[in-house]
Amino acid sequence: MAEKQQHIMIKGVKEGLLFLLDDECTFEALLQELRHKLEKTHQQLLSGPLIHVHIKLGERVVTDEQKEQLTSIIRAQGNLIIGSITSNSSSGADIIDKEKLKVMTCIVRSGQTVEHDGDLLLIGDVNPGASLLCAGDIYILGALRGMAHAGTGGREDVIIATSLMRPTQLRIGDVVSRPPEEWATGDASMEFAYLNEGQMQIDKLSQLYRIRQNPILFKGV
Repeated sequence: MAEKQQHIMIKGVKEGLLFLLDDECTFEALLQELRHKLEKTHQQLLSGPLIHVHIKLGERVVTDEQKEQLTSIIRAQGNLIIGSITSNSSSGADIIDKEKLKVMTCIVRSGQTVEHDGDLLLIGDVNPGASLLCAGDIYILGALRGMAHAGTGGREDVIIATSLMRPTQLRIGDVVSRPPEEWATGDASMEFAYLNEGQMQIDKLSQLYRIRQNPILFKGV
């Protein structure tokens, strides 16, 4: 893609990655370039562990539908987590609220319950007898040995990802599963649980992009 056609700049920052979007080109041009960068030219930069993405729209005003289009393309990569989407618009109605991503660094101990109405990133372990309840995705950079429930509001297109999958119970939406022994593979790769036609499945996190790029795989019961 020629330099003069670039409408998106991607910079590394302390918090993760910063996406600077041109506020003068068409929105369709932005979407097209975003897909191209994520799937073609910037794959190496964007691969690997979980990365927070912060999007700056400049003076551009977007609708909720357009905001969802942006987040869907980015989340399809699997390891990219939307940290915030912000606009420089002076109108309060035009400022995009930060995504409901909660970041915690702690150990959730037996008897404790963590609840959140968005996505959760926990840097630490979840001990037996502890619970995580989230309306969105759950990402755990540590061991999951307690109970995790993603999609508490009924969503089924969410996941539970963890460095070590040893839960006492997994729940996505209304589907509950006590993982069979064969799930304890001992694989060092980060794994995630998701629903496929109403059944709980598990796979390596590196394969999440396939699921997010094929939403039909999230089909519920």
